[in-house]
Amino acid sequence: MPLSIVLAAMLTAAAAYPAHARDPDGRYANSPLKQWFDSLKSGKGPCCSDADGTAVSDVDWESSNGHYRVRIEGEWVEVPDDAVITEPNRVGRTMVWPIRGNGGLTIRCFMPGSMT
Repeated sequence: MPLSIVLAAMLTAAAAYPAHARDPDGRYANSPLKQWFDSLKSGKGPCCSDADGTAVSDVDWESSNGHYRVRIEGEWVEVPDDAVITEPNRVGRTMVWPIRGNGGLTIRCFMPGSMT
């Protein structure tokens, strides 16, 4: 069986399982906000944790007419409305939880910041 078919099957199988939080070196284990990050979810499901999210600079996200978009790896990506976290942002910085899969880059969770 060609390696490309084996890899495609593995990726498909991995995508079928829910995402789990990553913190391989334990650096986030003692954060006072760990439980809050672990409980974050959007309409797309759990965001996982701070370890899985990425902080976004103010120049790399914007809001227009109640919708968001974010620049990831130089590409502007529309944030689906159901990916927006609606609870108050306790950390202040904008964060995004992107997922790259067979369909390209999607946003699982997005938490707008204060744009200061």
